[in-house]
Amino acid sequence: MATYKKRGFKPKNKAEEQQFDEHGSTTAEVFSTLDQSASKTEAWVAKNQNYILGVIGIIAVGVLGYLAYNQFVQKPKDAEATNELLYPQQYFEQAMNNAVAKDSLFTLALEGAEGKYGFLDIIDEYPGTKASNLANYSAGMAYLNMNKYQEAIDYLEDFSSEDDILGPLAKGGLGDAFMQLGQPQDALGYYEKALAMSTNEFTTPKFLYKAGVTAMELNQHDKALQYFQRIKDEFSTSDEARTIDAFIGMAKSGK
Repeated sequence: MATYKKRGFKPKNKAEEQQFDEHGSTTAEVFSTLDQSASKTEAWVAKNQNYILGVIGIIAVGVLGYLAYNQFVQKPKDAEATNELLYPQQYFEQAMNNAVAKDSLFTLALEGAEGKYGFLDIIDEYPGTKASNLANYSAGMAYLNMNKYQEAIDYLEDFSSEDDILGPLAKGGLGDAFMQLGQPQDALGYYEKALAMSTNEFTTPKFLYKAGVTAMELNQHDKALQYFQRIKDEFSTSDEARTIDAFIGMAKSGK
């Protein structure tokens, strides 16, 4: 291979001429090695061309299949499930505001009526959809309010959300269910998970209070004091803060 030379360059003496020749020789060797590597690569590609094209084809089919499924199957399914969710959600909201008929209204929300799906139907018929996930939350909360604590746990554990409100409420609901089943250690763990998910004026003081009370029941007075003190310091305008001084006093006296 020819060696590239700068235009107009001439060695000034024999030593410089020898140095230039050595440099040129080294450069030629480098390019020769690169040419050989390129030739080997081209030969390998040519030899395995069918395999490479097959792999590319499989990847392309997979990507196109996913896009088609998402566009023509999953999206319509999500929309249909969301529409179905509206009916039982109405009964759920009515039950939350009607202490007298709440059990019957929650049952309608769970099981459906008049040919309409309830939360349990949506969970079964539309797995993997956002509506099905939300139905798990609503079903869990319905069972919790009906004092069916194991059922509440089953459905709330299947719900997942990073929402700053719903996520903590679901974890806190699990804590309430375990507390009612006489498992305060498990309950405390879920209250603490609820607290770790987000900090806000609605769920945080609620679960700080519940975590503190549960810690007191477990004779973990130092931990209870930390939770109660945080309500006093950070959420002084919350409902939980109204009687927090009394709970702080109980936690201190129990130490």
